Amino acid sequence: MAIIIFYEKPGCVNNTKQKAILHAAGHAVKARNILTQSWSPETLYQFLKDRPLWEWFNRTAPQIRDGEIVPEKLNEQTALELMVKYPILIRRPLIQIGDRYTVGFDLVKLNAWMGLKETQPSVKDLDLETCPKAIGKDLVGNCS
Repeated sequence: MAIIIFYEKPGCVNNTKQKAILHAAGHAVKARNILTQSWSPETLYQFLKDRPLWEWFNRTAPQIRDGEIVPEKLNEQTALELMVKYPILIRRPLIQIGDRYTVGFDLVKLNAWMGLKETQPSVKDLDLETCPKAIGKDLVGNCS
């Protein structure tokens, strides 16, 4: 059993599904609110450094959706500073397992790190990152 620190946006449909998969695999999940966590560029970078910069961002965040912030035009330092200022920009979930950190819900990576039991035959085929409430560019519910 792994102890997983799981930074989420409370009420996010996919974060709820992701936590359920981790619980069903027998792991302890300690959920934290990504929006109220006290972030610094250094602490955020631990989660993000293994991904390209454009994958660090929550594409449904209002500033990105409305074109105010274009991740592909940012450097790492500016991106991190914006995320510290506006945590809604951070792709979810952020996951810490011991000294390992990741962003997003990558079943292959998580399985390699701690093993996940197949809780449903089709769990690997589920899209657990795209907000199911997003319809084109219009958002309803609690997706941003």
